[in-house]
Amino acid sequence: MQYMLLIQSAEELYPERGSEEFSEMMAGYGSFTQEVMEAGVFVAGDPLQGRETATTVRIRNGQKTVTDGPFAETKELLGGYYLLECQSLDEALGYAEKIPGAKYGSVEVRPVMVMG
Repeated sequence: MQYMLLIQSAEELYPERGSEEFSEMMAGYGSFTQEVMEAGVFVAGDPLQGRETATTVRIRNGQKTVTDGPFAETKELLGGYYLLECQSLDEALGYAEKIPGAKYGSVEVRPVMVMG
């Protein structure tokens, strides 16, 4: 079954770009990505550009509204994802706890619904 691991980062906890802590975190992402690729569970995964690049579309009463910015004001920001093919939720949770971003926010794990 495929699981989407959504990486949510709390801005106030996130290491500053260029800092030693940031470099260590990025090295951790490289190691984690290598681990899931070598384990054969990696399907896809990418970081997302900053929330200032987001555009949100809403349809209300048949009218479209397009807004610059994220879909909601939240304390945690969606920073990226991994899509993994795992045998169980427990396996997916085991990988989620290894994602460096879990130290600076949370990792939401959700099974992918297969349509058709």
